[in-house]
Amino acid sequence: MKTIKVEKLTKDAFAPYGEYYDYANPQGYALCGELHRFFPDRLIAYHQGQVAFSPILVKKPEQMKVTQIEYHTTTCEMIMPLNDDMILHVAEPSAGKPITDRTKAFLVPKNTLIKMNACVWHLAPLPANKDELTAMIILPECTYMNDCIVVDLKEDEQFIIEK
Repeated sequence: MKTIKVEKLTKDAFAPYGEYYDYANPQGYALCGELHRFFPDRLIAYHQGQVAFSPILVKKPEQMKVTQIEYHTTTCEMIMPLNDDMILHVAEPSAGKPITDRTKAFLVPKNTLIKMNACVWHLAPLPANKDELTAMIILPECTYMNDCIVVDLKEDEQFIIEK
């Protein structure tokens, strides 16, 4: 079975899949007032209609074996780990055919908002340290019903993630 090593998250390494911003350590120009510093427009995503902010709880498995992956054809997905660092596996868009031999896994620090481009393969984030990860998922309303293609991986496509 394929094994994928978790990599450090960097702008260059994550660029084929999307972008991210560390909200715990804001950088760049800020609009400042007497008591505040406001860092505008750090990540931008366009959606027609309503956007939903949904919590997800993910238990830490004994072994990080991935047997399913998903993608969204018309929208990006945003994920922010709230209580722990998370491990996120991704693979570039491939016209609906899983390409798990090109999958990467990244260690995403807590409070870092990830924006994955449309059609990027992924599944639920995994906790890096804690028994259960709490994260926020940001998607257009009802994406899970009308733009979520989940694929069961064949045995030779499945993989294990190692820290």
